[in-house]
Amino acid sequence: MRVGERQQALDALLPVFYDLWHPQPFRENQPDWSLNLPALADELLKLADPDVACLNEDGAAALDLLARHVPAVAEIAGLADLPRRPANALVEQRASWAWEIPGRKRQQIEAFASASQCGAGSVIDWCGGKGHLGRLLAAQWQVPVHTLEIDAALCAEGAALANRQRLSHEFLNIDALTAADWPKRGQHAVALHACGDLHRRLIAQGADVGVARFDVAPCCYYRGVTSTYQALSGNLRTALTRDDVRLAVTETVTASARLTVQRDKEMAWKLGFDAYRRASSGGQYQNFKPVPAIWFRGSFNEFLVLMADRQGLSLPSAAVSGEFEAAGWRRHGEVMRLSIVRHAFRRALEVWLALDLAVFLENRGYAVELGSFCERQLTPRNLLISARLG
Repeated sequence: MRVGERQQALDALLPVFYDLWHPQPFRENQPDWSLNLPALADELLKLADPDVACLNEDGAAALDLLARHVPAVAEIAGLADLPRRPANALVEQRASWAWEIPGRKRQQIEAFASASQCGAGSVIDWCGGKGHLGRLLAAQWQVPVHTLEIDAALCAEGAALANRQRLSHEFLNIDALTAADWPKRGQHAVALHACGDLHRRLIAQGADVGVARFDVAPCCYYRGVTSTYQALSGNLRTALTRDDVRLAVTETVTASARLTVQRDKEMAWKLGFDAYRRASSGGQYQNFKPVPAIWFRGSFNEFLVLMADRQGLSLPSAAVSGEFEAAGWRRHGEVMRLSIVRHAFRRALEVWLALDLAVFLENRGYAVELGSFCERQLTPRNLLISARLG
């Protein structure tokens, strides 16, 4: 299926299920769909904790569960399931090329490189950090590479690593959002996990100047989105808020057990405070400013006092803090179960966002393919847009 055809089909289908993927159980105690689909809500609320964890991370399994109650959503699965990009064998490099690269990151870089093909006389490695990807491509393809990176310290470290291997690898200490002279016509532009406006600017500006080839693995699509996502490829039916766009990249299969425990604690404590705020002043959920990490290191009562003081509420006593901490953990259990419905659409929303970029390039005369470059266990952000001009 061509990218344009897939986009049209997915863009027609997603709005049909807006009432399932847009509501946020963290903010809404009872999403409307739970009233319209009581059997689904009842099944979710009765799930055991291990099943909840599995379904929140396995979008395909979550979609299967949802399809038992809403059969029409099954069509989403085929549109969100993209083929694996063909992999080319890499020329074996000395172990020194990967010095300082964590194991998982090295695997991502190698998978990206093997799914890309040399297609121009020089490469621009967009927002490349220390240039690990650029360094591998310079060695593999024997072409000049320019790594563009805003952090001067990373540029200096990357240049030292490239010089050690005597590669044609130059660093450009430039802000990608204001770069006027890069990328250049005829270059091969690569970007591994450039966030939001960074990858959108590369694609838009690169198409304008005539980049010969793109290999882009987008990440953090919500970065740079203020209120609603502005599609590059034209007028589309699906309208996404910033929170909807953020939903697409909330999968955390690579998170450690420690980080998962910390995430759950932070969510439960925030929900405990929300319960206190509602009891104190009434009303619906209210957004609040980011919470300093240090506030989660003490007791829940200390956290509750700090939050109440910041919000101008009466300060709680230690006697009531246990009640609201327990309420927070109860709500956490409900939120994690009801959120399975939203999470069933995560991959479809991410594919929709990637298709917006892919179809934009197709409209500009590029032959475009969209697929995955590695397994999701290595990185959930495994979509690769490959495009060549003409």
